[in-house]
Amino acid sequence: MRSSAIVLASRPTGAPGPEHFRTEAIEINEPHEGEVLLRVLYLSLDPYMRGRMSDAKSYAKPVPVGGIMEGETVCEVTQSGSPEFKPGDIVRAMTGWCTHAVMDAKRVRHVNTYGAPISTALGVLGMPGFTAYGGMKVIGQPRASETVVVAAASGPVGSLVGQLAMRAGARAVGIAGGKDKCDYVKDALRFDAVVDHRSADFVSELSRACPDGVDVYFENVGGHVWDAVFPLLNQYARVPVCGLIAQYNDPGKGEQDRLPATMSAILRRSLLLRGFINTEFVERYYEAFQQEIGPLVASAQIKYREDIVDGLENAPDAFIGMLSGSNFGKLLVRISH
Repeated sequence: MRSSAIVLASRPTGAPGPEHFRTEAIEINEPHEGEVLLRVLYLSLDPYMRGRMSDAKSYAKPVPVGGIMEGETVCEVTQSGSPEFKPGDIVRAMTGWCTHAVMDAKRVRHVNTYGAPISTALGVLGMPGFTAYGGMKVIGQPRASETVVVAAASGPVGSLVGQLAMRAGARAVGIAGGKDKCDYVKDALRFDAVVDHRSADFVSELSRACPDGVDVYFENVGGHVWDAVFPLLNQYARVPVCGLIAQYNDPGKGEQDRLPATMSAILRRSLLLRGFINTEFVERYYEAFQQEIGPLVASAQIKYREDIVDGLENAPDAFIGMLSGSNFGKLLVRISH
């Protein structure tokens, strides 16, 4: 049979455009022993994929030109050569941007969302949710009465970071872009404060929202948001560095040299800045994450928002828009019902 797939047509310099993607028909075989045939239901679109389009040295190999774009999916098993899976099982796997795939059963995982929609396995109960959970548990470690600030607060990582902070008794201050996202963070997620990074008075507004400084800053953005948060960091502040989306398309372009001031502050204020990839914490914390957060999501004690686009053919445009902040919530492509 054939699978429709989106491949990397060429490597972008700066922001990617439609010309950097190409749709191809890929021949796939019947699953052999130890393999499963999957029908993709949902595809997750995430900022890290921009890095995979580049051949710069990183923590993971780039997608080769002509290769299927990397991505995690929720799928239905349609044929199985493994006793671990049967047709009809709902699973997650790194199939990439495609409609069907044959996978080694060892690389496929059953989905358990504790009664929440299966799409949450790619968002609040998937990689983004675990990123928030792991970064806060290992690095942020918020305590009662502290102030936790998170950028991209309406997104799948930031929204959970703030909710975890409040559950720990800390103040949650969100940074988001635009009135709709800020209203959602304040009214639906119930953060203690929210600041619009597009505001002309953003720096002053953030300072007023953090009268006692910042004890934990969960970094998703970089750029001018980091510049506004940096002077507010208290002594012994912790900074989990999860992402730098402001720099993904044009790394270094128009950027000032922040290193001397940053290093000086790390020394004088005893700051902890640690970058991390969520896979570092999987072995120790993933099961605890699922058991703790799954029931809270299913019972609506943890809130989330999804932005769902229909059709694999629309994935490139949705991805391009996400890199400039056009999505509202966890961005998913519904491939099949």
